[in-house]
Amino acid sequence: MDREVLILGGYGNFGKRIAVGLTGCGVRVVVAGRNMDKAEHLARSLPPSMATAAAFDVRSELAAQLDALHPCVVVNTCGPFQTSGYDIARLCIERRVHYVDLADARDFVSGIAALDADAKAHGVAVIGGASTVPGLSSAVVGHFRREFSTIELLRFGISPGQKAERGLATTQAILSYVGKPLKPFIGVRGQVYGWQDIYRQDYPELGRRWMANCDIPDLDLLPVRYEISSIRFSAGLELGVLHLGLWLLSWLVRLGLPLDLPRHARALLKASDWFNGIGSADGGMHVILRGKDGAVKPHERRWFLIAKNGDGPQIPCVPAIVLARRLASGEPPVTGAYPCVGLVSLEEYLHELRAFEVRQYVF
Repeated sequence: MDREVLILGGYGNFGKRIAVGLTGCGVRVVVAGRNMDKAEHLARSLPPSMATAAAFDVRSELAAQLDALHPCVVVNTCGPFQTSGYDIARLCIERRVHYVDLADARDFVSGIAALDADAKAHGVAVIGGASTVPGLSSAVVGHFRREFSTIELLRFGISPGQKAERGLATTQAILSYVGKPLKPFIGVRGQVYGWQDIYRQDYPELGRRWMANCDIPDLDLLPVRYEISSIRFSAGLELGVLHLGLWLLSWLVRLGLPLDLPRHARALLKASDWFNGIGSADGGMHVILRGKDGAVKPHERRWFLIAKNGDGPQIPCVPAIVLARRLASGEPPVTGAYPCVGLVSLEEYLHELRAFEVRQYVF
């Protein structure tokens, strides 16, 4: 394959896994970041002649690098997307380069269709949110949708293991809305606040985990796509002391104290590592669907994905790997700009995870 996939943030928590996944199936990559030593170190660890390294500031030097490198696809892992615009995607469109990102920011992913006309005019695909949400969540809902005549409730969430590798950008993204009012979404009454409305969720193998409100694009996208009457998404930390500690901080923010939590993300992330000795590297995701079946009788489907021994961070990388591989192979893309909803099937997802300690449960 002559042209490569350029991975922005290529040696980061998700970028390095995407690089391994793509090179393992014969797609050449450019591992890009600000630190050349880190980029070269990862590139050398990948299959021979399958990776090169590049060091530049994506905010100021990307245009020149796109002209020099001529990638066929850009995979953008440079969060947090809650504070990002579409500058990177626009540069890719102008140079007729396909674009895929791992954004989990509600407004960013839901609004990416604003680039649709321009992307179609240049013959490229621009895909936002190629991650667990809405990539995997939509795959699960789409897989079980045929069992329901109507879906009255979708309740789903993610609880990573304490020892699983955590990225700074993901931490900053969550902290950006802790204790803050979330935009309304279907099926709830009154104002909802980030990291509040806590509850306990039972997981196979893992036991009970605390959960709390999170703000994700699925809240806007999935009810429209799958005709869902009520939706709720939550996330949780494995250790109750950390989960409830963040819940208490959410109340301080909600009460109006001038706490800039994202600014302290690095320190909070380091502090959380002090508790690794009492946690595990095992995490889970749950999707619970309730509604009526074809005979208009009450019907429920419960789906769980359990990742053990630190393999959880591989899960968000799957949609980007699958989509970048398709685009790099020359498979005709659906041009335009759109969220990653229904683009990767559940079967494809599980196939990509077959080499990892990840197990599905369906009830």
